[in-house]
Amino acid sequence: MADIDKDTVDHQLNFDDTLKEPKVLPTRVPNLLINGASGIAVGMATNMPPHNLTEVVNGTIQYIDNKDITIDELIKTIKAPDFPTGGTIYGYEGVKEAFHTGRGRVVMRANANIEMVRDRECIVVTEIPYQVNKAEMIRKTAEMVNDKKIEGISNIRDESDRKGMRIVYVLKRDAIPNIVLNKLYKYTSLQSSFSVNNIALVKGRPQLLNLKEMIHHFVEHRHEVVVRRTKYELKKAEERAHILEGLIIASDHIDEVIALIRSSSNAEEAREKLIAQFKLTEIQAKAIVEMRLRQLTGLEQDKLRTEYDALLKTIADLKDILDNKERRMNIIKTELAEVREKYGDERRSKIEYAGGNFSIEDMIPDEKVVITISHAGYIKRTALSEYKTQNRGGVGQKASTTRNEDFLEYLFVGTNHQYMLFFTQKGKCFWMRVYEIPEGSRTTKGRAIQNLINIEQDDRVKAFICTQDLKDEEYINNHYVIMATKKGQVKKTSLEKYSRPRANGINGITIKDDDELLEARLTNGNSQILLAVKSGKAIRFEESKTRPMGRSASGVRGITLANEQDEVVGMVTVNDMDANILVVSENGFGKRSSLDDYRTTNRGGKGVKTISVTEKTGALVTLKSVTDLDDLMIINKSGIAIRMAVSDLRVMGRATQGVKLINIKGNDSIAAVAKTMKDDEEVEDISDIDVEDGTIIE
Repeated sequence: MADIDKDTVDHQLNFDDTLKEPKVLPTRVPNLLINGASGIAVGMATNMPPHNLTEVVNGTIQYIDNKDITIDELIKTIKAPDFPTGGTIYGYEGVKEAFHTGRGRVVMRANANIEMVRDRECIVVTEIPYQVNKAEMIRKTAEMVNDKKIEGISNIRDESDRKGMRIVYVLKRDAIPNIVLNKLYKYTSLQSSFSVNNIALVKGRPQLLNLKEMIHHFVEHRHEVVVRRTKYELKKAEERAHILEGLIIASDHIDEVIALIRSSSNAEEAREKLIAQFKLTEIQAKAIVEMRLRQLTGLEQDKLRTEYDALLKTIADLKDILDNKERRMNIIKTELAEVREKYGDERRSKIEYAGGNFSIEDMIPDEKVVITISHAGYIKRTALSEYKTQNRGGVGQKASTTRNEDFLEYLFVGTNHQYMLFFTQKGKCFWMRVYEIPEGSRTTKGRAIQNLINIEQDDRVKAFICTQDLKDEEYINNHYVIMATKKGQVKKTSLEKYSRPRANGINGITIKDDDELLEARLTNGNSQILLAVKSGKAIRFEESKTRPMGRSASGVRGITLANEQDEVVGMVTVNDMDANILVVSENGFGKRSSLDDYRTTNRGGKGVKTISVTEKTGALVTLKSVTDLDDLMIINKSGIAIRMAVSDLRVMGRATQGVKLINIKGNDSIAAVAKTMKDDEEVEDISDIDVEDGTIIE
């Protein structure tokens, strides 16, 4: 607010035109950087973190001394945001991105230590991240402990007092402190992030500013303030000097002035006579007429001359400031340094430059798991060891406890560290790590997938792709996603196009109004594709028959449907020419046939018969590629699952109706068929099965 009364900034009328208010404030330091800012406007928002005053002032002075300074050089002085609540900035990449671009994500962590309190290991938190509500954080953490989302904590105490913050997490005797602390960082506000969005109004227009631009615009603003203040002070000094010139003339001719005033009938006449006789201005004449008698003393007259001489020097100095930009810049630096000396302090937020590389996966074993998704969209992961191998024709075991109107629709096998791509029937793609999927036992129904990814209410996940590394350029550029829709469209797109999904998903394929996505597969570009339709026909063609397309493409025709009621029920991609093709009908009949029985044709044909569809078998429901090393899991709509070895099924002709795979009771029918891979040796436990890299069991 300093110098706001010296015409340093423009003013405007307030909301009801009764007062004038400043458009901006003539701040001496870059307040936007030091205090930060947060606001939402129409179509834009700003979110700036606070910074250390000493660092910002030093950085601004560096910029004034060298306008060509780079952002990397500035960062050596202005190291990172500095939050008043302290804590630790974890990782530096987000900070650098924010300084360079104006946008970035700064990860903040609480300061925590592991201490022994009354023979129990405790995690003691002394500083929490910026803008985190302590009471709310403790309450939510307690809820997670009660829900067993975070394990290993027996009690939480808030021991904060006037001396400072102290939150104590008392650990159970068998808990490992570092693992519990990492879970607290992952699931609670002990680790949070500040999304930097440096949008500011520059001359009335919103702009996204990096660190150097923010300092540049502040220096420009401060320079204008100094110029306007100097002009204002010069004007006032010249006005006072002008009056003093008149008063000095009057004191030099005091007897004549007194006689002239005494002979005048009023003040107006006296002013006119003074102007005429001494060639004074209206302002000077008025000042002389209003002179007090004490100013006629010799001492007062000396004061007038002393003040006038000082004013002349001030005027010369002010004019020199206006003529010399370097002097103006030195004034800005001097005033910045004064604020720094008075209010500057040390950083409160520590910086952990090596942070940011830690992943919770380091604490999670890379075990094989079964992922199940129900028709209503409930998802869970379960250890493979919970599923047992049975003989063909068995009754099966309960795979999930679901609501009456719900049933398990998808099942696949993966490992905890793999990346999951979810494709929905509307063609959107979402990204997740397998270990992020909530864990549940074989009999629990899981959690609604809408709570894990931002999927629309009327959309459903239809296909999954499991891949190892989405940051390996060679890997993602040499792998493709093949998709098929119910109406027979197929599309091939490079995996690289799906390596950067957003929280709200990305468009994986454009789906027409009367269609929906059915399958998505990962290939190396040299596979063969088989599509099967409900009416019992299948087509086989080379993947090379479909050229790579962009994410937004809708694809090309893969198979011609028999009629309007017909639709695609499955797609497989095969590289192993010795693989067999397994088909299953809705009434539990199935068979495996040799791949050679399906001749290779051009894409878009009607295909050949793959199963003899009768009233007894029901329509075709799935198509799989299998070998003797596979096991088969069949789940019906009531939730009953049966597991069998594919080697128990003999290879039959392509046009036969197959054998009974599962006993269907009443109006029940098959909901999903999945395959799992196993070792050469016979296994009694599904947990012994190996998962091939990238193999999905849907």
